[in-house]
Amino acid sequence: MMTPTRYIVLVLTILISLHYILTITHEEYGKATSVSRLTNYIQGSQPPYKEGVPEQYYKPSVSLPPPERKANATFVMLVRNTDGPGIMNSMKQIEDRFNRKFQYPYVFLNDKPFTENFKKYVSQLTDAPVEFGLIPPEHWKQPEWIDEKKATAAREDMMRTECNLRRYRNMCRFNSGFFYKQELLQKYRYYWRVEPDVKYFCDIDYDPFLLMEDQNKVYGFTLSLYEYEATILTLWPSVKGTRTRIYSSRQCLAFISDDDGVTYNRCHFWSNFEIGDMDFWRSEAYTKFFDYLDSKGGFYYERWGDAPVHSIGAALFANKSQIHFFNDIGYRHEPFQHCPQGDLHKNGKCWCDPGSNFDYEWYSCLHRYDKLF
Repeated sequence: MMTPTRYIVLVLTILISLHYILTITHEEYGKATSVSRLTNYIQGSQPPYKEGVPEQYYKPSVSLPPPERKANATFVMLVRNTDGPGIMNSMKQIEDRFNRKFQYPYVFLNDKPFTENFKKYVSQLTDAPVEFGLIPPEHWKQPEWIDEKKATAAREDMMRTECNLRRYRNMCRFNSGFFYKQELLQKYRYYWRVEPDVKYFCDIDYDPFLLMEDQNKVYGFTLSLYEYEATILTLWPSVKGTRTRIYSSRQCLAFISDDDGVTYNRCHFWSNFEIGDMDFWRSEAYTKFFDYLDSKGGFYYERWGDAPVHSIGAALFANKSQIHFFNDIGYRHEPFQHCPQGDLHKNGKCWCDPGSNFDYEWYSCLHRYDKLF
């Protein structure tokens, strides 16, 4: 004799079995009785977008085959946690315009630990490896031997500019002589520097790293201009102080001096974009050059930037054939931009205005680079 409890269990078993069979054999029944549909019924009606776009409308992403050959290279991004939206903007353009095809890794550097949210969201933008590094204090902070009263006075003199912060000076010094010493970068030779909120206007269908490697180039740029004189008053006298200690090729001296090295004409490659050979910066010649400049304190007593320091170093120690103008890479860092012209603009599917191009404006130094050849 069956008890009431057994009757209930039997009825429930029959109902569940029927529901399972109908779910499999009748698609509309399955949709009507789905958990999400029943949840919506209990909670009330929901906007249609909550259900998302049906899968039938999606076109699967096509995975591109990895390139047959790659350079030993990486992207380098020196950022803060608060730079997340800006660096994601830049990174997305890099991925769409270039790295989706080439899959080079990324190294992010910060003087503070990266947050989990930062690491999560930037990593979602690429299928390439992403690493996050913490800069050692001795590579970032103002050295103890700097006269703080003198450095403070220098910052106060520049209170009306963006360059009055100690952190900015730390950054300039770090980019000049320490970024390539970071542990995560020791396994790489070539780097591509990327900053927040920059624009890449054109498709890059070739590998700039392999171009650098195969043609023995050490430094690549897209923009060049004059430095603010007030920020580098003693830089060139300090550079001249190194000339008895180091070797200079002199081939590129005309880019940075109009009088065979007596004075500095303030021309530099704008280093917010640079593709370079870290072994060049790691060389004995550049190391001695940077160490001597660093000992003068000009990063803090004035505001020596990494752009003139790198540019002078490249001009002194590289041959002209080793410094490359990436004419086909459309690039903007406020307020200047390089926009490829003619067929380069067409072939690169560039979206910049060719009429808005800094190359030969009065404040540009590209004509001096051209004259080297």
